[in-house]
Amino acid sequence: MLSRFLFFRGKRSKDELQIIRFILKRFGYRPRKVHYFFEAVTHKSLSNNNSESSNERLEFLGDAILDAVIAEYLYNRFPNEDEGYLTKIKSKLVSRKTLSSIAEDMELREIIRYQKGRSINLNTLEGNAFEAIMGAIYLDGGFHAVKKTINHHVFRKYVDLNRLLEEEIDFKSKLFIWSQKKQLKLEFEVLTEENLGGSWEYLVQAKVNSVNYGQGKGTSKKMAEQAASKETLELMGEI
Repeated sequence: MLSRFLFFRGKRSKDELQIIRFILKRFGYRPRKVHYFFEAVTHKSLSNNNSESSNERLEFLGDAILDAVIAEYLYNRFPNEDEGYLTKIKSKLVSRKTLSSIAEDMELREIIRYQKGRSINLNTLEGNAFEAIMGAIYLDGGFHAVKKTINHHVFRKYVDLNRLLEEEIDFKSKLFIWSQKKQLKLEFEVLTEENLGGSWEYLVQAKVNSVNYGQGKGTSKKMAEQAASKETLELMGEI
């Protein structure tokens, strides 16, 4: 069992040095009270056998801290967007899929401590450990330390925010709302529909007040309308 009080020693152990180097390299943060980080990477499958604390409590804390940091980031990043838009993007960023992907890119499984040989979903384990490490950074360095880690390290190295936004934004709805505000008529016209041997391809034209604007292709009319709406918004200078 690893002692909770290893950080009182003057000389770091091999395990301590490994986790310090890993957190510094991947998160841009230098741990002070290393026991928080040992706990953050300890899965309950190991803690149950060795009477060690698992990362579940730190995961709970990290989840809440991460929510607050990302909410503040999005609030400042998108000053003209409403609460509904910000909520959708935040949900995308803190989803289990996104966190697991970030953790996988960070190769968190290198330092996660769990009972080998058991049937455990490593992607889920990594995503949970990521949140737990956020909790550890908060307890060790405070809220500002988590903000700095997320904004200046994690987002820059491991998150393609533009791609996530492109996946999430409903361009057709955005164009429809824009047209309503300007009191302009919005229409979509299917220019071509072609069977490509098992799938269809549609070419759609967006019209604003009967004037042709963006075009878009897709394997469904809905996808083609989204693509045409995106191009129209780009032509209008709205994105």
